[in-house]
Amino acid sequence: MLTQEKKLLLIGQVTDLTGIPIRTIRYYESLGLINSLRRTEGGFRQFSLDVLTRLAFIKRAQNLGLSLEEIGNILQVYDQGLTPCGEIKEKLEEKVLQIDRQIDQLLTLRSEIKGLLSGWKNISDHHEKTICPIIQNTSQD
Repeated sequence: MLTQEKKLLLIGQVTDLTGIPIRTIRYYESLGLINSLRRTEGGFRQFSLDVLTRLAFIKRAQNLGLSLEEIGNILQVYDQGLTPCGEIKEKLEEKVLQIDRQIDQLLTLRSEIKGLLSGWKNISDHHEKTICPIIQNTSQD
């Protein structure tokens, strides 16, 4: 029994080992992404060492652009004893398409802004119903 208790981590220890704030760990637990095994008599959460692997996965998946909902779905597959690599590949392919669309939109915006700047003239006359005629005229084209 004593050996098993040594393998359990308190939430503060999990924070120290992962750098993930206690509040975030509690939030992940409320979403069902991680589970504490039990609580101490004082009410402190206790986690198995497996939580470290799970938290590292969650952080890596977030860094790759996956939402917590998507991560939760992937972890459900894993919890059923299956390898979720197929689901992850599908999600990452979707992310690449989203990134490509964002890049196209940003390039279009960049081109529009460069066009505005290349023909920029300082207009000193105050025009009613406009804040900056150059931008407003361009937007209305």
